[in-house]
Amino acid sequence: MRTTTRLLVPLAAAALPFAALAAPASADSGTSYQATLNPLNHSTGSGMATVSLHGSQAQVKVSWTGLAASFDGGAYPHVQHIHGGAQGRCPTMSADKNGDGVVSTTEGAPQYGGVQTTLSTKGDTSPAAGTDIKIAPAGGSTDYSRTIDLSTGAVSALHNGTAVIVVHGLDPATLSKQAQKEKSDLVPSLPLAATSPALCGVLSSMPAGGVATGTGSTAGVEDLGLLLAGGGLLAAGGVLMVSRRRAAAGI
Repeated sequence: MRTTTRLLVPLAAAALPFAALAAPASADSGTSYQATLNPLNHSTGSGMATVSLHGSQAQVKVSWTGLAASFDGGAYPHVQHIHGGAQGRCPTMSADKNGDGVVSTTEGAPQYGGVQTTLSTKGDTSPAAGTDIKIAPAGGSTDYSRTIDLSTGAVSALHNGTAVIVVHGLDPATLSKQAQKEKSDLVPSLPLAATSPALCGVLSSMPAGGVATGTGSTAGVEDLGLLLAGGGLLAAGGVLMVSRRRAAAGI
């Protein structure tokens, strides 16, 4: 009987770490979103964007290169935003309704939606700052990083998969003669090129570790199940061993 007690207690204790692994983590680690920024409207640029969301606060990082570098004797301002509330897509050239060879901001809106949060370098991040070129990244490339509070619309768009990053500002020399003469559909004092989209990317959620969602992976759950099963097998094996010893001893 003493031999049985000494064996069962260590085996039961050995199973405790496996049971502890089943306890869910209580800390909210947030959700991260990523987008590849692809060129629109004859743009030759490219880039990446990540949004790490905790509640309504987000750390936003945007990097792009290859866009128009100068404008009116200075660095070219490229307003950029999180759009949402629509189809959650980047437009194709079929969205060009007036045939000028450019998908303007308003022509692309049915796909990517309206401005939800402005990704400005300082100050206002509301949609009202959407065309403020004084607080926009400027030049042919950027490495933008800022922690901001997102609007309710932007948070909702991220959660429901319709959030899109759009970077605006085209090189006028790449546009048709018709488009070069047109005014911006957003700010009539500026040329069409200044506010038309140059880069676009749909923000998709990704789990910790940076792997894109949609794979349906349950590896973490399966590994935990195997550990728990291992603990159960260990305990069962111990009980079986004790039973055999008891039988051999005639207990």
